[in-house]
Amino acid sequence: MPSPTSAARSAPRTVLVTGAGKRLGREIALTLAQAGWNVAVHHRHSVADAQQTAADCDARTGRSGSAQPFFADLGDEASVRALLPAVVAHYGQVDAVVNSASTFEHDSAATFGFAALEQHLRANTGAAVLLAQALHAHTDARGADGAVVNLLDQKLWNMNPDFFSYTLSKAALEAANTMLALALAPRVRVVGVAPGLTLTSHMLSDDKFAELHRQSPLGRSSTPQDVAATVAFALDNRSITGTTLLVDGGQHLMRFERDFSLM
Repeated sequence: MPSPTSAARSAPRTVLVTGAGKRLGREIALTLAQAGWNVAVHHRHSVADAQQTAADCDARTGRSGSAQPFFADLGDEASVRALLPAVVAHYGQVDAVVNSASTFEHDSAATFGFAALEQHLRANTGAAVLLAQALHAHTDARGADGAVVNLLDQKLWNMNPDFFSYTLSKAALEAANTMLALALAPRVRVVGVAPGLTLTSHMLSDDKFAELHRQSPLGRSSTPQDVAATVAFALDNRSITGTTLLVDGGQHLMRFERDFSLM
């Protein structure tokens, strides 16, 4: 007969992935579903996208209801504080949080102002810290371990002055990784994952994206699958905390004077 401990380990784990309705968050959600996780699919405006991601996660796990959309405005403290309890109420427990959602609005040193900085700090830094805080309280009450993965950016190791407030918010989150890893140990591990150029945007043509993607020592930057696999690795490796895994083909080793989207 299996022990209660082994039975608990065989039960599906639950992860909350912010911004999981589309783009990189969606790929992370699908990869973790493929690995057997229940996935709480966070969204703000992308309701239909989140519902589709949840349905696709169910197809990956083969379990109906293994994934469920959850709304929160990451710029609103009350909304963020309500998010993890809502996921716990639905699934019974949460084992990990992946902070993938990001506000990414352009400003520069010349156009910088308090409003832009606050917008980015709330969504990109403050929300991630609050969710780590909530996960720690939840796992501590259960006597269980947990993990937080924060999506960062290779540009923190290869600075340029574009997207000034966004970069400041990610730099603050990288510093929070270290502080949270110390403060929440041994119960919760905190790991950063920093992609390079991974997905195109309306600011890049397909040809320009392909050209920039090749600009790295390895001749390719990160793909969504590369990043999602690294997140899965960070969640499973119980010896990693307080550090960041750069997944960028070595782009952080090269000097870029501008942000990729403006090159």
